[in-house]
Amino acid sequence: MMARAEKLARSRRLDGLQMSERIYLDWNATAPLRPEARAAMIAALDHLGNPSSVHHEGRAARHLIEQAREQVAALVGAEPRNVVFTSGGTEANLMALSPALETLENKSGFDRLMISAVEHASVRAGGSFASHQVEEIPVTPDGVVDIGALKCRLTELQRQGARAPLVSIMAANNETGVIQPVEAAAAALHAIGGLVHVDAVQVAGRIPFDISRSGADLVTVSAHKLGGPKGVGALIKRSSALHLAEPLLRGGGQERGARAGTENVAGIAGFGAAATSAIATMAVDQERMRSLHDQLEAGLERGPTVVFGRNVARLPNTSLFAVPGLRAETALINLDLAGFALSSGSACSSGKVAASHVLAAMGVPENLSSGAIRLSIGPSTCENEIDFFLNAWMKLVAGLSKRKRGLAA
Repeated sequence: MMARAEKLARSRRLDGLQMSERIYLDWNATAPLRPEARAAMIAALDHLGNPSSVHHEGRAARHLIEQAREQVAALVGAEPRNVVFTSGGTEANLMALSPALETLENKSGFDRLMISAVEHASVRAGGSFASHQVEEIPVTPDGVVDIGALKCRLTELQRQGARAPLVSIMAANNETGVIQPVEAAAAALHAIGGLVHVDAVQVAGRIPFDISRSGADLVTVSAHKLGGPKGVGALIKRSSALHLAEPLLRGGGQERGARAGTENVAGIAGFGAAATSAIATMAVDQERMRSLHDQLEAGLERGPTVVFGRNVARLPNTSLFAVPGLRAETALINLDLAGFALSSGSACSSGKVAASHVLAAMGVPENLSSGAIRLSIGPSTCENEIDFFLNAWMKLVAGLSKRKRGLAA
């Protein structure tokens, strides 16, 4: 009773609506830990053995990893033996972007990497490719990878007698939520002997994604985006014939030689449990988030807010929007003080707000892109939380309009 009274005492009102202390609307940054993941991690911490040891304790730890490997493979319809556990999505991306990738048909590797103009910073870094070996694929004003431009460039490379490239295209953009034409890109690449890597961090566990149907050769997933622990991810191969000839981490035979170092048993166990939970609830969660997403954007329509990527398919949980003249840093500070956790579409690792390369690639003018706010929801987000946010957002926008009128006078 005392805890409930204290909670109510901390509550405040927004135009007659009662709001709790904080509302979390930043699921694309990280998702709350699922109870199943927490339980699996706690249980795994009681296992003493090193998973590389042959004794009983080591085999028990190894069992947890192999069980999780099956669970994570199921996220994208892959074979468990093709899952390589990493420290997160960034490491998995860097591991995939290697000139030394080998297939049965291609033992000479790759001398060119093509990435979409809206990729995550870890992909834009180019992995093990030199900067002069990396080129960008443009996107449309809606933020969709321009498949026509990709095909034209591939045709040009063929005419020049160049080797087929490795191409990296994310499944859905982390800022706009725009879903990318991975299947079309894969078909174009496979026709000339190229490979496709897909950063599926934002789609895994949220919408169906099948590694075979997509045509992706390599897929990156991350635990903490779907309710697992931070610091765990995986690189998943479509075929065991694809060989990572030069691993990033060497010096041990762990992960079938693909990544040296003792595995994070508890983190991996939590990843597996989160993956299983996400798969089980995905259909229901997807419908529910889509309904809340529609509620949010219908409310945003009542003001001068611009929603980016609105005319194309997007994730059911992500909205990126802005109001001309309202800077993201100002909006985020005000919203944080009002009890809302959101991100700028261009938030960087330092916690500062930087220019969004995604919106720049879409041709969005700086006076609008500088105010981009990303709101991302999850399975536990409620209707009243969306209402609370819309109320706070409209007040913020109204305050901006009032200041503009005052300056004009």
